[in-house]
This record gives sequence, C-alpha cells and structure tokens, in this order.
Amino acid sequence: MKALLLTREYPPHVYGGAGVVVDQLSRALGRRMAVEVRCFGARESAEGARTDGVVVRGYTPWERLGAGQDGPRFAPALETLSIALAMARDHIDASVAHAHTWYADMAGLWIRALYRIPLIVTLHSMEPLRPWKADQLGTGYLLSTWIEKTAVEAADRVIAVSGQMREDILRHFAVDPAKVVVIHNGIDPDRFRWTERRDVVERLGLRDPYALFVGRITDQKGIFHLLEAAPKLPPDVQVVLCAASPDTPEIEARLRREVAGHPNVRWIAEMLPVDELIQLYSHAAVFVCPSVYEPFGLINLEAMACGIPVVASAVGGIVEVVEDGVTGLLVGPARPDELAAALRRLLDDRELGRAMGRAGRRRVEERFSWASVAERTEAVYAAAIADFQRCLDG
Repeated sequence: MKALLLTREYPPHVYGGAGVVVDQLSRALGRRMAVEVRCFGARESAEGARTDGVVVRGYTPWERLGAGQDGPRFAPALETLSIALAMARDHIDASVAHAHTWYADMAGLWIRALYRIPLIVTLHSMEPLRPWKADQLGTGYLLSTWIEKTAVEAADRVIAVSGQMREDILRHFAVDPAKVVVIHNGIDPDRFRWTERRDVVERLGLRDPYALFVGRITDQKGIFHLLEAAPKLPPDVQVVLCAASPDTPEIEARLRREVAGHPNVRWIAEMLPVDELIQLYSHAAVFVCPSVYEPFGLINLEAMACGIPVVASAVGGIVEVVEDGVTGLLVGPARPDELAAALRRLLDDRELGRAMGRAGRRRVEERFSWASVAERTEAVYAAAIADFQRCLDG
C-alpha cells in the first residue's frame, strides 16, 4: 500500500493545527507504508525531497491566478484550484489519496477520477460552520464551501477528528453514515513534555504567573473574548498571546489596537518553534483555549502533554479532549465572565492546577498517540481500497 497525502500545510509552511496533524500523521504512516505528500509551497527539489522516509513535493499557484494585494477577495480560492490541478497532473502510483482541508479536496477528487483510486477526506474544520470567512474571501467562500461539499459527498471515506464533528458532517452533507469514521488527532508525548528550561521564557520577558494562549489570529479562536476577560484577572497575572497568521490584515490591526489597552497582556506575534513553545507551555500557570468553534483542538493536547491545566470552551471536539474538572475546566464559548472566573479559580488554587496538569499528562499518554492514529488510518485505507475495487470489478 502507498498513501498520497494532499495538504495545504506541511513543514516548514505550517500555521495551524491541520499542518501539525499532517506532518505527524505522514511520519507515523511512513513507518507502516510508502507515503508521498503533495503540499502548497515550493520545495528545493521538484522531484520530491525525502524526509523521514516520506517523499514531499511542493506546488505553487499559477502566476495568472496567484492571490496578490491587487486581486479580488476570491483570488485565494482560484489560486487553490490552480495548485489542485498541478497536483493532479503529475504521475501518481499511490493506492489511496488522502486530502486534508478544502484546500486539497479538489485535487483529491480529480485524482480519484483520473487515476481510479479511492479518496479519503479528513475534515479539520467545516466551511458551513465558519461563516465569518465570507468577510475574508467574499464570494470565494461560496466556492470553498462548494469544493468541500462536493469532495466530502464523493469521498470513499470521511474522517472526522471528533464525535461532534461526525454529527456535524452528517447534518450538513449527504453522506452515508457508514463511511464517516471518527479518528482523534494525536500527539507525540515524547516530544511534548514538561521542561525545566526557561531561557526562552526569560528572553521573551514573561513573568510568573501567566496564562497562555497559542493560536492563529482569527475570530474562531476567541482571542478577543480572552482580551475581554483579561482585566478581570489578578493584576499580577500576565496574559501571554502567542498569536500569528492573521486571517486578514484588518483583524491583525484590530488585535494590535486592543492589546495596546491591556497593560497585563504580552503579545508574541509569531508562531514559535516547537522546542521554544514547549518552554512556554511548561511554565504557564494555565493554558487557555477560548475558541468559539474547534472541531478537535490539538493545541489543548500539547498543553496537557506538558502537564499544564487547561481552561477551554465547551465546543466541538474540545469536550472529547479536556475532561472537565479532571484535566481542566470547560466554560461556555463567548462568555468572558465565565472564562475569567475559571482562570481565577486555577490561578488562586495552584495545587488544583498542578493536579489537573498531572491528570492531563496521563490522559495524553493513555489515549492520544500517533502510532494508534496511524494504525486506525491504515485500516480505513484498506477498507476504502477493498470497497473501491469491488465497485470497479462489479
């Protein structure tokens, strides 16, 4: 068996959870089978660079369709289609195609038709549940929504990253329930673990105690609700935002304006390397994930693996990751008062926070390893291949 993974994000071009997932999944699958990754962004070799046994090929948009400052808001959607066509054009010898996010879905659909191999689609989020993207993409949002719907409904298997997402998929798309499988994302607990090192923490000027947020600058992540909660925290508590990759220049400017009015907020406007980020997790008093929509919430697993308690919104897959009252506290989304109260509880009771941090680490070790994710994914591939072959033969 050989798997072809199709994705927008792949190292070093990673700005969100989907890129982290595809990176780790490809490595875990590479220990079980041949794996090729086709991704957005130029790579050193057009023939494909090999990383940990995985062949990686990068694709750039056609110049005529590239999204630029002078283009309409829907230009990124057309740019995506140009990359998808290039991905489908190059020779394929894989047994199965596996597309991640709507950006790669159309490439997967065309490859399924042209090369007669089954298509697996993993949804890391869903366009119908992100209506604010209409303001970012304009009518391009209609195109991204159509691409996702078309690919999901034609796919041979659909992987949902949480049970809640599976319910959302069945509610929004015409899909056979037997084809929709839940496979939680994983994490490498050997890489993400508590460290006593503090050099990065000190270099960044962070002071104890601090509450840590990590994520993209987008309304989805609830970052502005956290800023509403910040003044309700004790004055000696620092709120650290490790936030970058803004959805739009306008939302980045909005964040800059609002942060300026919060003396206890420290904004780190970059996505730090993993080894540096682990230091921030390790020495935080609490990790906060105030998302209004989160199909899984991989970032919470990273914090838990480092032994840090979590305060998060009770939305989507977060409720399947964070065990309320055991590994952290869950609150209603878009409720700054509840968010502040939960943060204060853990900041005031540091022993409770440490106990929840230890429980979070145990939960990660017991339930969320990449080896088990790869094993379950391979089983989905095998079933899809068998069903597809029967259709061809019949």
